Amino acid sequence: MIYDYKVEKQDGSFLDLADLKGKVILIVNTATRCGFTPQYEDLENLYEKYHEKGLEIIDIPCNQFKEQAPESDEEITNFCQVNYNIEFPQMKKADVNGENELELYKFLKSQKDFEGFGKGPKALAMSTLLKSIDKDYKNNPDIKWNFTKFLVDRDGNVVERFEPTAKMDIIDEKISKLI
Repeated sequence: MIYDYKVEKQDGSFLDLADLKGKVILIVNTATRCGFTPQYEDLENLYEKYHEKGLEIIDIPCNQFKEQAPESDEEITNFCQVNYNIEFPQMKKADVNGENELELYKFLKSQKDFEGFGKGPKALAMSTLLKSIDKDYKNNPDIKWNFTKFLVDRDGNVVERFEPTAKMDIIDEKISKLI
């Protein structure tokens, strides 16, 4: 269950997900130098719109995808606050795939598998990129890129996985139904 996990904060303390029982949670792996980085603005908008109604966003910076988050945790936070005025908490930079991946991500991927990037130019670009990295990328649950999001309902169930190409209005709609 999602409430069995803890995530390390930038200060070395831990966020116990059990403390978020009854909240809607959006968990996202982020990067500061990615083509999807402007999604920070959309995430902050969602946070401002729904936080008072029970939305929590857990931002886990990750440097596993073309090293697009090379900065220190403090530098990442400064970048996000200066450029996007984010107010949701950022966790310590961590891996979301591989032997050092967070246990939370093993759980999330066991709950919601990769279902594709959808349609459109960004989806096509992501598919082309991933084929060059992993020809079998469609057949494993690994996180494919920065800004993959998992939506958790108030009961702790992982209800949606959104790839970075997902339209934010669809994510907004799904959150609004859970709030």
